[in-house]
Amino acid sequence: MFGPHPLMAQTMEENPPKVNKWDGNALKNALDDAVKDVLLTQFSYVESHKLLDGRLIISSVAVGFSIFALAWDWLYPFPQSRTVMCVCVMAYFVMMGVLTWYTTCLEHGIFCTALNKDAAGIDPDDVWNASSSLKRPFFSRFDNKYHLRLAQRMGKTGKGKEAHTTLTVEHFFDDTGKLLYGSVAKEVLRLHSDVDNKKN
Repeated sequence: MFGPHPLMAQTMEENPPKVNKWDGNALKNALDDAVKDVLLTQFSYVESHKLLDGRLIISSVAVGFSIFALAWDWLYPFPQSRTVMCVCVMAYFVMMGVLTWYTTCLEHGIFCTALNKDAAGIDPDDVWNASSSLKRPFFSRFDNKYHLRLAQRMGKTGKGKEAHTTLTVEHFFDDTGKLLYGSVAKEVLRLHSDVDNKKN
């Protein structure tokens, strides 16, 4: 039920994306997607959307304040709506602050959370987090170093271990900008093995 998804792997591997090699965001997104694909297809992991759901909830609350302020102003035109408008505007900016904190401190570059389900369904899930960064130097469009980190939190003990690597972007795209999926998969499997073999 929770096994690999061969069709997804076939699509990603046989039809790798082609990106603009000078677009740092496109390069990072393509690499992130490939890393996620390897984790979800090479292992019996199930993707968790809790982090994304949290971001969506915070954003929805902020938008809710905006909609409420607009509706209230329509029902009770300014200046009657002034107090409610002020409260909603302040609440919106507070929620934006919460969202910034959430993405910076909790997500911290995590683009994939994968769960290793216990086959017996007794023990809590082991959680794998993949995070990355492709920093932008001051004098150039982007750095060519892709920083990838895999972290595992053991569901049974709550202990964690992780490993990271720095990859040169050019090694994972050909001259036309097409992603070299096999090269990415090789690095992800190596990094996964490094984490798996670490002692707590």
